[in-house]
Amino acid sequence: MTLEDERYRGRRVVVTGGAGFIGSHLVDRLLDLGASVTVIDAFLPGLGANLANLERSEPHVRLERVDLRDGARLAPAVRGCELVFNLAGQVSHRDSMTEPLADLALNVEAPLSLLEVLRTSAPGAAVVHASTRQVYGRTDGGPVDEQHPIHPADVNGINKRAAEEYLRLYHEVHGVATVVLRLTNTYGPRQLVSHRRQGFIPAFVRTAMEGGCIELYGGGGQRRDANHVADVVDALVSAGAMAEEQAGEVFNLGAAPSFTLRAFAELLVSIVGRGTIAEVPWPPEQAAIDIGDFAADHQRISEALGWKPERDLAEGLAETVRFYERHGERYW
Repeated sequence: MTLEDERYRGRRVVVTGGAGFIGSHLVDRLLDLGASVTVIDAFLPGLGANLANLERSEPHVRLERVDLRDGARLAPAVRGCELVFNLAGQVSHRDSMTEPLADLALNVEAPLSLLEVLRTSAPGAAVVHASTRQVYGRTDGGPVDEQHPIHPADVNGINKRAAEEYLRLYHEVHGVATVVLRLTNTYGPRQLVSHRRQGFIPAFVRTAMEGGCIELYGGGGQRRDANHVADVVDALVSAGAMAEEQAGEVFNLGAAPSFTLRAFAELLVSIVGRGTIAEVPWPPEQAAIDIGDFAADHQRISEALGWKPERDLAEGLAETVRFYERHGERYW
Protein backbone atom coordinates (compact mmCIF):
# COMPACT_ATOMS: atom_id res chain seq x y z
CA MET A 1 0.00 0.00 0.00
CA THR A 2 1.37 3.40 -0.99
CA LEU A 3 1.37 6.47 1.24
CA GLU A 4 -1.39 7.96 -0.94
CA ASP A 5 -3.54 4.83 -0.54
CA GLU A 6 -3.07 4.94 3.21
CA ARG A 7 -3.74 8.64 3.66
CA TYR A 8 -6.71 9.06 1.32
CA ARG A 9 -8.85 5.99 1.92
CA GLY A 10 -11.98 7.22 3.67
CA ARG A 11 -10.62 10.74 4.07
CA ARG A 12 -13.10 13.60 3.69
CA VAL A 13 -11.71 15.80 0.93
CA VAL A 14 -13.03 18.98 -0.71
CA VAL A 15 -11.99 20.09 -4.21
CA THR A 16 -12.93 23.67 -5.04
CA GLY A 17 -13.11 24.30 -8.76
CA GLY A 18 -13.69 20.57 -9.01
CA ALA A 19 -15.79 20.82 -12.18
CA GLY A 20 -12.92 22.48 -14.01
CA PHE A 21 -9.98 21.16 -15.99
CA ILE A 22 -7.43 20.24 -13.33
CA GLY A 23 -9.99 19.87 -10.55
CA SER A 24 -12.01 17.19 -12.31
CA HIS A 25 -8.92 15.09 -13.03
CA LEU A 26 -7.97 15.40 -9.37
CA VAL A 27 -11.46 14.31 -8.31
CA ASP A 28 -11.15 11.17 -10.44
CA ARG A 29 -7.81 10.32 -8.81
CA LEU A 30 -9.08 10.94 -5.28
CA LEU A 31 -12.03 8.62 -5.86
CA ASP A 32 -9.65 5.96 -7.14
CA LEU A 33 -7.72 6.35 -3.88
CA GLY A 34 -10.86 5.80 -1.83
CA ALA A 35 -11.45 9.34 -0.60
CA SER A 36 -14.89 10.77 0.20
CA VAL A 37 -15.04 13.79 -2.12
CA THR A 38 -17.08 16.99 -2.12
CA VAL A 39 -16.84 19.17 -5.24
CA ILE A 40 -17.45 22.87 -4.74
CA ASP A 41 -17.83 24.94 -7.89
CA ALA A 42 -19.74 28.13 -8.64
CA PHE A 43 -19.95 27.31 -12.38
CA LEU A 44 -19.12 30.92 -13.26
CA PRO A 45 -19.24 31.47 -17.04
CA GLY A 46 -15.97 31.44 -18.93
CA LEU A 47 -13.81 29.96 -16.15
CA GLY A 48 -13.80 26.32 -17.24
CA ALA A 49 -16.41 24.49 -15.16
CA ASN A 50 -18.14 21.89 -17.31
CA LEU A 51 -20.50 19.15 -16.18
CA ALA A 52 -19.00 16.94 -18.89
CA ASN A 53 -15.83 16.88 -16.78
CA LEU A 54 -17.69 15.14 -13.97
CA GLU A 55 -19.47 12.42 -15.94
CA ARG A 56 -17.29 9.69 -14.49
CA SER A 57 -17.26 11.01 -10.93
CA GLU A 58 -20.58 12.81 -10.35
CA PRO A 59 -22.50 9.74 -9.10
CA HIS A 60 -19.81 9.25 -6.44
CA VAL A 61 -19.27 12.80 -5.18
CA ARG A 62 -21.25 15.41 -3.33
CA LEU A 63 -21.59 18.41 -5.67
CA GLU A 64 -22.14 21.86 -4.14
CA ARG A 65 -22.78 24.82 -6.44
CA VAL A 66 -21.36 27.44 -4.11
CA ASP A 67 -19.29 30.58 -4.65
CA LEU A 68 -16.36 30.66 -2.21
CA ARG A 69 -17.19 34.28 -1.42
CA ASP A 70 -20.55 33.23 0.03
CA GLY A 71 -19.42 32.25 3.50
CA ALA A 72 -22.89 31.40 4.77
CA ARG A 73 -23.39 28.74 2.10
CA LEU A 74 -19.75 27.64 2.08
CA ALA A 75 -19.64 26.74 5.78
CA PRO A 76 -22.00 23.74 5.65
CA ALA A 77 -20.37 22.54 2.43
CA VAL A 78 -16.93 22.22 4.08
CA ARG A 79 -17.95 21.31 7.62
CA GLY A 80 -16.10 18.23 8.82
CA CYS A 81 -13.66 18.05 5.89
CA GLU A 82 -10.06 17.06 6.54
CA LEU A 83 -8.30 18.32 3.41
CA VAL A 84 -9.10 20.99 0.83
CA PHE A 85 -7.60 21.35 -2.63
CA ASN A 86 -8.25 24.93 -3.72
CA LEU A 87 -8.30 24.97 -7.52
CA ALA A 88 -10.96 27.66 -7.91
CA GLY A 89 -9.92 30.96 -9.47
CA GLN A 90 -9.40 33.03 -12.57
CA VAL A 91 -6.28 32.31 -14.63
CA SER A 92 -6.49 34.66 -17.62
CA HIS A 93 -3.75 37.28 -17.57
CA ARG A 94 -5.51 39.32 -20.25
CA ASP A 95 -8.82 39.29 -18.41
CA SER A 96 -7.08 40.37 -15.22
CA MET A 97 -5.85 43.49 -16.97
CA THR A 98 -9.24 44.43 -18.44
CA GLU A 99 -11.28 43.44 -15.36
CA PRO A 100 -8.88 43.82 -12.41
CA LEU A 101 -11.56 44.02 -9.72
CA ALA A 102 -13.16 40.80 -10.92
CA ASP A 103 -9.75 39.13 -10.76
CA LEU A 104 -9.26 40.50 -7.24
CA ALA A 105 -12.59 39.03 -6.14
CA LEU A 106 -11.91 35.60 -7.63
CA ASN A 107 -8.24 35.25 -6.72
CA VAL A 108 -7.99 37.09 -3.38
CA GLU A 109 -11.42 37.53 -1.80
CA ALA A 110 -12.47 33.95 -2.63
CA PRO A 111 -9.47 32.12 -1.14
CA LEU A 112 -9.48 34.42 1.90
CA SER A 113 -13.16 33.63 2.44
CA LEU A 114 -12.35 29.93 2.16
CA LEU A 115 -9.58 30.17 4.75
CA GLU A 116 -11.79 32.06 7.18
CA VAL A 117 -14.67 29.62 6.81
CA LEU A 118 -12.33 26.65 7.29
CA ARG A 119 -10.93 28.22 10.45
CA THR A 120 -14.34 28.10 12.10
CA SER A 121 -16.21 25.30 10.28
CA ALA A 122 -13.42 22.78 9.63
CA PRO A 123 -10.65 23.44 12.15
CA GLY A 124 -7.73 21.15 11.49
CA ALA A 125 -8.37 20.88 7.74
CA ALA A 126 -5.23 21.17 5.61
CA VAL A 127 -5.18 23.21 2.39
CA VAL A 128 -3.29 22.58 -0.84
CA HIS A 129 -3.54 25.69 -2.99
CA ALA A 130 -2.89 25.98 -6.72
CA SER A 131 -0.91 29.14 -7.46
CA THR A 132 1.05 30.07 -10.59
CA ARG A 133 4.53 30.72 -11.92
CA GLN A 134 3.10 34.10 -12.98
CA VAL A 135 3.87 35.45 -9.50
CA TYR A 136 7.55 35.65 -10.51
CA GLY A 137 6.94 38.01 -13.43
CA ARG A 138 9.97 38.68 -15.59
CA THR A 139 12.95 36.57 -14.60
CA ASP A 140 16.66 36.34 -15.30
CA GLY A 141 15.98 33.66 -17.93
CA GLY A 142 17.47 30.71 -16.11
CA PRO A 143 15.55 27.93 -14.34
CA VAL A 144 13.57 29.75 -11.65
CA ASP A 145 13.61 28.36 -8.11
CA GLU A 146 11.44 29.38 -5.18
CA GLN A 147 14.04 31.91 -3.98
CA HIS A 148 13.83 33.96 -7.17
CA PRO A 149 12.63 37.55 -6.64
CA ILE A 150 8.88 38.08 -6.92
CA HIS A 151 7.86 40.82 -9.36
CA PRO A 152 4.49 40.07 -11.00
CA ALA A 153 3.95 41.54 -14.45
CA ASP A 154 0.15 41.66 -14.41
CA VAL A 155 -2.85 41.93 -12.09
CA ASN A 156 -3.36 38.17 -12.06
CA GLY A 157 0.17 37.58 -10.79
CA ILE A 158 -0.24 40.18 -8.06
CA ASN A 159 -3.52 38.69 -6.87
CA LYS A 160 -2.21 35.13 -6.95
CA ARG A 161 0.76 36.30 -4.87
CA ALA A 162 -1.57 38.01 -2.39
CA ALA A 163 -3.47 34.75 -1.94
CA GLU A 164 -0.19 32.97 -1.18
CA GLU A 165 0.46 35.49 1.58
CA TYR A 166 -2.92 34.85 3.17
CA LEU A 167 -2.15 31.13 3.17
CA ARG A 168 1.21 31.81 4.84
CA LEU A 169 -0.47 34.00 7.45
CA TYR A 170 -3.19 31.47 8.27
CA HIS A 171 -0.51 28.81 8.68
CA GLU A 172 1.70 30.90 10.93
CA VAL A 173 -1.04 32.55 13.01
CA HIS A 174 -3.95 30.10 12.94
CA GLY A 175 -2.03 26.85 12.52
CA VAL A 176 -3.64 25.84 9.21
CA ALA A 177 -1.45 23.33 7.38
CA THR A 178 -1.08 24.94 3.95
CA VAL A 179 0.98 23.91 0.94
CA VAL A 180 1.23 26.07 -2.19
CA LEU A 181 2.07 24.68 -5.63
CA ARG A 182 3.11 27.17 -8.30
CA LEU A 183 1.85 25.64 -11.53
CA THR A 184 3.36 26.39 -14.92
CA ASN A 185 1.51 25.77 -18.23
CA THR A 186 -0.81 22.84 -17.56
CA TYR A 187 -2.33 21.06 -20.58
CA GLY A 188 -4.36 17.98 -21.39
CA PRO A 189 -7.91 16.72 -21.93
CA ARG A 190 -10.83 18.79 -20.57
CA GLN A 191 -8.99 22.11 -20.79
CA LEU A 192 -11.16 25.12 -21.58
CA VAL A 193 -10.98 25.92 -25.30
CA SER A 194 -14.27 27.80 -25.75
CA HIS A 195 -12.30 31.05 -25.74
CA ARG A 196 -8.61 31.86 -26.23
CA ARG A 197 -7.80 33.88 -23.12
CA GLN A 198 -6.55 31.18 -20.76
CA GLY A 199 -3.04 30.53 -21.95
CA PHE A 200 -1.29 29.78 -25.21
CA ILE A 201 -1.67 25.99 -25.16
CA PRO A 202 -5.48 25.71 -25.40
CA ALA A 203 -5.52 28.65 -27.83
CA PHE A 204 -2.95 26.98 -30.07
CA VAL A 205 -4.69 23.58 -29.85
CA ARG A 206 -8.05 24.93 -30.95
CA THR A 207 -6.54 27.07 -33.71
CA ALA A 208 -4.61 24.14 -35.17
CA MET A 209 -7.57 21.77 -34.95
CA GLU A 210 -9.73 24.29 -36.79
CA GLY A 211 -7.06 24.58 -39.49
CA GLY A 212 -6.36 28.21 -38.58
CA CYS A 213 -3.18 30.21 -38.29
CA ILE A 214 -1.23 30.19 -35.03
CA GLU A 215 0.13 33.70 -34.56
CA LEU A 216 3.51 33.93 -32.86
CA TYR A 217 4.14 37.33 -31.33
CA GLY A 218 7.60 38.57 -32.20
CA GLY A 219 8.51 35.28 -33.88
CA GLY A 220 7.81 32.87 -31.02
CA GLY A 221 11.29 32.72 -29.57
CA GLN A 222 10.07 32.92 -25.96
CA ARG A 223 10.83 29.82 -23.93
CA ARG A 224 8.29 28.03 -21.75
CA ASP A 225 7.80 24.74 -19.92
CA ALA A 226 4.60 22.74 -19.45
CA ASN A 227 3.11 19.92 -17.39
CA HIS A 228 0.53 17.37 -18.46
CA VAL A 229 -2.49 17.46 -16.17
CA ALA A 230 -1.78 13.93 -14.94
CA ASP A 231 1.61 15.08 -13.64
CA VAL A 232 -0.04 18.05 -11.94
CA VAL A 233 -2.53 15.72 -10.26
CA ASP A 234 0.39 13.55 -9.09
CA ALA A 235 1.92 16.64 -7.45
CA LEU A 236 -1.36 17.69 -5.84
CA VAL A 237 -2.03 14.23 -4.43
CA SER A 238 1.50 13.99 -3.05
CA ALA A 239 1.22 17.44 -1.48
CA GLY A 240 -2.11 16.53 0.11
CA ALA A 241 -0.73 13.30 1.53
CA MET A 242 2.19 15.20 3.09
CA ALA A 243 0.41 18.45 3.97
CA GLU A 244 1.08 18.20 7.70
CA GLU A 245 4.76 17.40 7.21
CA GLN A 246 5.23 20.10 4.55
CA ALA A 247 2.98 22.77 6.11
CA GLY A 248 3.94 26.29 5.11
CA GLU A 249 5.94 25.23 2.06
CA VAL A 250 5.77 26.62 -1.47
CA PHE A 251 6.84 24.43 -4.40
CA ASN A 252 7.36 25.02 -8.11
CA LEU A 253 6.12 22.57 -10.68
CA GLY A 254 7.79 22.46 -14.08
CA ALA A 255 9.45 20.26 -16.65
CA ALA A 256 12.66 20.07 -18.61
CA PRO A 257 13.63 20.66 -21.30
CA SER A 258 11.90 23.94 -21.96
CA PHE A 259 10.81 24.82 -25.51
CA THR A 260 10.21 27.86 -27.66
CA LEU A 261 6.68 28.77 -28.60
CA ARG A 262 7.66 28.27 -32.24
CA ALA A 263 8.89 24.73 -31.56
CA PHE A 264 5.69 24.00 -29.65
CA ALA A 265 3.52 25.31 -32.49
CA GLU A 266 5.44 23.27 -35.06
CA LEU A 267 5.07 20.11 -32.97
CA LEU A 268 1.36 20.72 -32.51
CA VAL A 269 0.72 21.34 -36.21
CA SER A 270 2.57 18.14 -37.08
CA ILE A 271 0.41 16.18 -34.60
CA VAL A 272 -2.89 17.71 -35.72
CA GLY A 273 -2.02 17.50 -39.42
CA ARG A 274 -3.38 20.95 -40.22
CA GLY A 275 -2.98 24.57 -39.26
CA THR A 276 -0.35 27.12 -40.20
CA ILE A 277 2.09 29.36 -38.33
CA ALA A 278 2.84 33.04 -38.85
CA GLU A 279 5.02 35.63 -37.15
CA VAL A 280 3.12 38.78 -36.15
CA PRO A 281 4.08 41.98 -34.31
CA TRP A 282 3.43 42.22 -30.60
CA PRO A 283 0.09 43.81 -29.68
CA PRO A 284 1.00 46.61 -27.26
CA GLU A 285 -1.23 45.30 -24.49
CA GLN A 286 0.38 41.85 -24.70
CA ALA A 287 3.93 43.14 -24.91
CA ALA A 288 3.37 45.17 -21.74
CA ILE A 289 2.71 42.05 -19.63
CA ASP A 290 4.84 39.41 -21.37
CA ILE A 291 7.33 37.77 -19.03
CA GLY A 292 9.92 36.77 -21.63
CA ASP A 293 11.55 33.37 -21.14
CA PHE A 294 10.42 31.17 -18.26
CA ALA A 295 11.40 27.72 -17.08
CA ALA A 296 10.87 26.46 -13.53
CA ASP A 297 13.33 24.65 -11.29
CA HIS A 298 11.33 21.90 -9.57
CA GLN A 299 14.16 20.40 -7.53
CA ARG A 300 12.59 21.26 -4.16
CA ILE A 301 9.36 19.37 -4.75
CA SER A 302 11.32 16.43 -6.14
CA GLU A 303 13.40 16.29 -2.97
CA ALA A 304 10.51 16.88 -0.56
CA LEU A 305 7.74 14.83 -2.16
CA GLY A 306 9.51 12.62 -4.69
CA TRP A 307 7.58 14.24 -7.53
CA LYS A 308 8.88 14.57 -11.05
CA PRO A 309 7.12 15.06 -14.38
CA GLU A 310 6.65 11.80 -16.26
CA ARG A 311 4.60 12.62 -19.38
CA ASP A 312 6.32 13.35 -22.67
CA LEU A 313 5.15 16.57 -24.35
CA ALA A 314 4.56 15.03 -27.78
CA GLU A 315 2.63 12.09 -26.35
CA GLY A 316 0.62 14.37 -24.07
CA LEU A 317 -0.32 16.69 -26.92
CA ALA A 318 -1.32 13.77 -29.12
CA GLU A 319 -3.58 12.48 -26.33
CA THR A 320 -5.08 15.96 -25.93
CA VAL A 321 -5.82 16.27 -29.65
CA ARG A 322 -7.44 12.83 -29.73
CA PHE A 323 -9.65 13.85 -26.80
CA TYR A 324 -10.96 16.95 -28.60
CA GLU A 325 -11.43 15.00 -31.83
CA ARG A 326 -13.86 12.79 -29.89
CA HIS A 327 -15.41 15.33 -27.51
CA GLY A 328 -14.71 18.75 -28.99
CA GLU A 329 -18.37 19.68 -29.39
CA ARG A 330 -18.70 19.67 -25.59
CA TYR A 331 -15.79 22.05 -25.12
CA TRP A 332 -15.79 24.33 -28.15
